[in-house]
Amino acid sequence: MRMDKRQEGREIRSMTAVEMLTVPVEVANSSYEVRIGDGILSDCGEMIRALHRPGRVAVVTDTNVAQIHLPAVIVSLENAGLDPVVIAVEAGETSKRLECVGTICDAMIAANLDRNALLVALGGGVVGDLAGFAAAVYFRGIPFVQIPTTVVAQVDSSVGGKTGVNAPGGKNLIGSFHQPSLVIADPTTLLTLPAREYHEGFAEVVKHAVIRDAEMLAVLDPVDRSGLTALIARNVRIKAAIVAADERETTGERALLNFGHTIGHAIEQTGGYGRFLHGEAISIGLHAALRLSVRRAGLPVSECERVVARLRDFQLPVTIPTDLKTDDLIIAMGRDKKFVTGAVRFVLTRQLGSAFVSADVTVAEIAAVIDELRKH
Repeated sequence: MRMDKRQEGREIRSMTAVEMLTVPVEVANSSYEVRIGDGILSDCGEMIRALHRPGRVAVVTDTNVAQIHLPAVIVSLENAGLDPVVIAVEAGETSKRLECVGTICDAMIAANLDRNALLVALGGGVVGDLAGFAAAVYFRGIPFVQIPTTVVAQVDSSVGGKTGVNAPGGKNLIGSFHQPSLVIADPTTLLTLPAREYHEGFAEVVKHAVIRDAEMLAVLDPVDRSGLTALIARNVRIKAAIVAADERETTGERALLNFGHTIGHAIEQTGGYGRFLHGEAISIGLHAALRLSVRRAGLPVSECERVVARLRDFQLPVTIPTDLKTDDLIIAMGRDKKFVTGAVRFVLTRQLGSAFVSADVTVAEIAAVIDELRKH
C-alpha cells in the first residue's frame, strides 16, 4: 500500500505503558487525530481535557455499551476534572432515526449544556452517526469526540465526518458533515463483542483491501483478536487519505468508499433495519459489486472468488435471501443518495487494490447480478 507522504511523516508512535499509533486526518479547517492503542480508553479524560477543556461533557452511548465500557470512561472523565452527563439510547440500528436526535438534544438542554459543551460518542457506528449528527445541530454545532467500540466504527465510520440517521425511504438520507475533534480507538474493547458483531466489521476491512490495499487480504485472521492496533491503523490511513482528498464527496474520490454499499444499503432497508447487521449487508453488496466488476471491468473471476472466500472466512453472508425481491431492492437503490439525477454511480474494480466510479452500469445489469446472487 502507498501511504501519503504527509501522513507517513506525521504518523506518531508513542511508547508509554502501551504502544499508541496516531494517524492524522487532514481536512480543511478541521484536521484531527485518530489515536489507536490497547488500554487507551482509561486515558480518554486527559486526552479530551488537553484538547478542549470543555464546560460540560455529554456522553452518548447505547444500552449495551453502557454496561461494559461506560464506567471506565466516566471514571477517566471525572479524574480529569470533567463533568459528564450520560445519555443512553437503545442499542441497534432502529435508534438511528431523527426522533432519537431530538431526544439527545432535549436531554442536553435539560442538563443545561450550552455551546461550550462537548459531546462524546461512545459505541459503534450507530452511536457515532447519531451522536455526531446531534453534535452537528446542537447550538448549530458543538465539538465531539468519537470513542468507537466496534470493528466497523474503529476501521471506518468514526473517521471522515459523515453523521446522520436513516429515514423510512432510505439509509443515511438525513445528516451532516461534522468532523470529530479526536478519535480514540482502543482495540481491547473489541474483545467484548459477540462473534457475529466482531465478524461483521471485517466487511469494511475487506472493502478497504479491494479499493486500496490488496495485500491486506492475506493478513486477516477471523480467530485472533489480539494485536489489532496495526491493522486498525492501516485501515484508518486508507480512509484518512481518501477523506483528505475529497472531504464532502465532490470530486468522486470519496465515492470509492461506497464499494459494495449501493446494493448493501438497499438490502439493509428492504430487509428491515435490524435483520442484517451493517457489515453483513455490505458483505452481500461487496459480492454483487465484485460480480459486476467481472462483467463490466474485466476483474478476473479468480480474484472475485478470492475476496468472497475471505468474506466467508469471517462467516459473512454473500447471497441474497429469496424473500428480498429484486424489484424492491432496485426501488430502494433509486432512493439512495448515491443516485445522481436518477443515474446510479457504481463503484467497480478492474484489479484488487484499486477502484473507480462508473456511470455505465445499467439497472438491468444490477438486477441480473442480484438474481445471480440468489444461487451462489
